[in-house]
Amino acid sequence: MKISIASDHGGFDLKEDLRQWLAGLGHEVVDFGCQGHDSCDYADFCEPAARAVAEGKCDRGIVICTTGIGASITANKVKGVRCALCSEPWSAQMTRRHNDANMLGLGAGCVGPLMARQIVEAFLSWEFECGRHQRRIDKIAAVENR
Repeated sequence: MKISIASDHGGFDLKEDLRQWLAGLGHEVVDFGCQGHDSCDYADFCEPAARAVAEGKCDRGIVICTTGIGASITANKVKGVRCALCSEPWSAQMTRRHNDANMLGLGAGCVGPLMARQIVEAFLSWEFECGRHQRRIDKIAAVENR
């Protein structure tokens, strides 16, 4: 799977851990930054990562900041992105199954690397169930288009 990933300085260490782990599992990881601990703004990195998913250049994406809130909000501003901020695996599973989320938000100050890996594993392992959930996704898209 081709996965976009981005963070600000607060999420840099977690991004690096996940980037290396995902690559080790055989995923192609496209790193949109940041590249260090110097203070920076999550929007500068999360928007391009989200656009890559919305444009079909990446299958899924992960955005990270200290809380995951700003990174997720930024990603969700990109048309076609459904980014869910998750802090445990069950929500990551359900957002794939019921919401067809194509991006995952993580808070590096909220989850450690081992929990983040479990969340990402759940996010990448489950598929959208369609059915009645498709109707809801269509309604979300209609809101986005208004």
